[in-house]
Amino acid sequence: MLPPTSTFDLLEQARHGDEPALSQAFEKHRRRLAVLVHFKLGPRARGFADAEDVVQETCLRAFRDIGRFSYQSPGSFFRWLSAIADHVIVDRVRYQNRECRAGEEVRFRSETNPLGPDPVDTKTPSRLLAQREAVQRLLDRLDALPEDYRQAILMAKIERLSTVEMAERLGKSREAVALLVYRAVKRFRELSDASEA
Repeated sequence: MLPPTSTFDLLEQARHGDEPALSQAFEKHRRRLAVLVHFKLGPRARGFADAEDVVQETCLRAFRDIGRFSYQSPGSFFRWLSAIADHVIVDRVRYQNRECRAGEEVRFRSETNPLGPDPVDTKTPSRLLAQREAVQRLLDRLDALPEDYRQAILMAKIERLSTVEMAERLGKSREAVALLVYRAVKRFRELSDASEA
């Protein structure tokens, strides 16, 4: 079987009952989603909510609700996952602040919760560690950037917004946004080269 080349292909296969294709669609976006979730959580929320746990719960909710998803255009699946992650984060913050009802948080299967759902990720511990280390290196480089550069990279490379969408969100011209993204990516590459040297 040839591997599908696009999220659309994977989702079409999943719609016809191919669960591994759905898992592959999640995995294709997992790293970008982890980076986005890390920054959406913010420093305070990171104290009680792990980005990887939020990604796991996001994938679980998306798997459960995949029948409600409608593919609109490239990027629509990631935007949908991002919106679900927003809800998961809000739920975690509410739970932490004791404002939500008990039982709203999805608890994965464990010795203390044998009837809980399995996590989406079933990789070996060494592969998970390598993936987490790669994500942490990326997060460290993003943290080293000035705030405007970091936001530009998150919007352009993680959320994959167009320059028009970014200009609307930032209240700047397309040209100013394009220059900001260029400078941000250049600085990010400099940091990457410095860390590899």
